[in-house]
Amino acid sequence: MTEIEQLLAQVDAKARNTRPWGWTSLPEPVDTATLARAEATLGFRLPPLLAELYLQTGDGGFGPEYGLLPLLDNPPAGEPAAVVQYLASRESGRKDPDWPWPEGVLPISHWGCAMYACVDCRSPRATVLLFEPNAHDADHAWYVDAPSLEDWLRNWIEGTGWYDEMDEELEMVPWAEFRIRTGIVQAS
Repeated sequence: MTEIEQLLAQVDAKARNTRPWGWTSLPEPVDTATLARAEATLGFRLPPLLAELYLQTGDGGFGPEYGLLPLLDNPPAGEPAAVVQYLASRESGRKDPDWPWPEGVLPISHWGCAMYACVDCRSPRATVLLFEPNAHDADHAWYVDAPSLEDWLRNWIEGTGWYDEMDEELEMVPWAEFRIRTGIVQAS
């Protein structure tokens, strides 16, 4: 069994035994047609591990705090699905250029207070970012939550994520690619 297969088995086991807030049951996984429709709507492919989570574990309803968002349809908790949230965020960013949403950064989990865990679908390791819009400007709203989706899932399984440790001194690393990925040019 590969490391990814072991990780998926651990995610599956935890997903069967825990419910995030607002979820009464674990939704059935999506089928390949739903995944293909989601990717066509987004205009990019999901990282293989994220696609496998939706195909194998469930259509959201597992993971830290409020859990993974459903991929394409609305969840029982009433939060928009990942694809819908991405498209709305991109549109909002076009309307308000001070708050652009980076292309290929898919919101996957809501933290509350308008904060999201997002997967950078363009990064080789599927970096997980924290979007924290309660900052005064967009430059201070994006942080690296985990270097990879694998790390983010392991943190959830092991209970070692920042959201579990409640470290008041925690300093998250700003996402250095924000300006590059949104095309914002800093004035000199």
